[in-house]
Amino acid sequence: MKKKRNKAYLKALAVGVALAILGTFIQLPYYVTKPGMATELAPIIDVENGFKDEGEFMLTTIRMGQANIFSYGLAKLQKYHEILPINHVRRDNESDEEYTIRQLFYMEDSQESAITVAYQHANKPVTVKNHGIYIMGIVEGMPAEKELKAGDRIFEVDGKPIEEHTEFMEYVAGKKENEVIKISVERNGEEKTVSVPLSPFPNNPDKIGIGIELITDIEVVTDPKIEIDTKKIGGPSAGLMFTLEIYNQLTEKDLTHGLRIAGTGTINIDGQVGPIGGIGQKIIAANNSDVDIFFAPNENGAADSDYRQALETAKDIKSDMKIVPVDTFEDALHYLENLDKNK
Repeated sequence: MKKKRNKAYLKALAVGVALAILGTFIQLPYYVTKPGMATELAPIIDVENGFKDEGEFMLTTIRMGQANIFSYGLAKLQKYHEILPINHVRRDNESDEEYTIRQLFYMEDSQESAITVAYQHANKPVTVKNHGIYIMGIVEGMPAEKELKAGDRIFEVDGKPIEEHTEFMEYVAGKKENEVIKISVERNGEEKTVSVPLSPFPNNPDKIGIGIELITDIEVVTDPKIEIDTKKIGGPSAGLMFTLEIYNQLTEKDLTHGLRIAGTGTINIDGQVGPIGGIGQKIIAANNSDVDIFFAPNENGAADSDYRQALETAKDIKSDMKIVPVDTFEDALHYLENLDKNK
């Protein structure tokens, strides 16, 4: 009898282990997001001979991964875990590699805008140069799929140097179906030239092209020099906080006042701050890191703005962080320059 019970137990255990393995490795068509962390920017950003902070400027992140059975079930039980359909995160037919490349490009673009805005406000020299165009994605079923990859940098078309994505689009617009163009690209440090025919887009037969999504490759040249090491952090949401850290290193007055200051929001070349996703999760990340002040996109006072959602989350978790609404970099700068008055 005892042997039978042992066999039954072992069988049940084996079944349980097998189900656990399946539950871990079978991916569902969803992503799960949850609070990440707040990361100090001073170790990431280095302006040559820049001034030091007494406090910290910090970026906030969320953690995200494709759901399996267990993470999906856990997210259902956690208030600040969010479940997103896969098509809300990745584009149609976008591979993991293409998604990662797109996020890294967004981060690079965010850095370039942040550098430009910060240097201009600090009255430091900054110039922008174009160096061809990057391929952000490939349209499935189009001719580019056979020859090109996301991440390729195009620098010539039919022997003609290309500096902006609009130049490429205008050049292709003058071609006809089945015409072949020669595209010179740089991939992983090596240059190659490929021939690609033009064809109609599957979902828009009146439009002719090769099936690539493009972005202009920009180099920002500064004095003093700057280095930013974000490794594999992707996305544009740290733009505002990058700008504040860079500006603070460029100017003698310390805007941190010895405090821990976090926030989120995109930044464009004009210094405007845009909304992001996962604001509630970022408030939790900041609160867990004892942040004193948090900047949130105000979206010009919209009722459902990131700022309003940030206030609700802070109240819900009983955080004593000061949540500050901003529409522009200058809003954040003005608040910090007058911090003693704002207390």
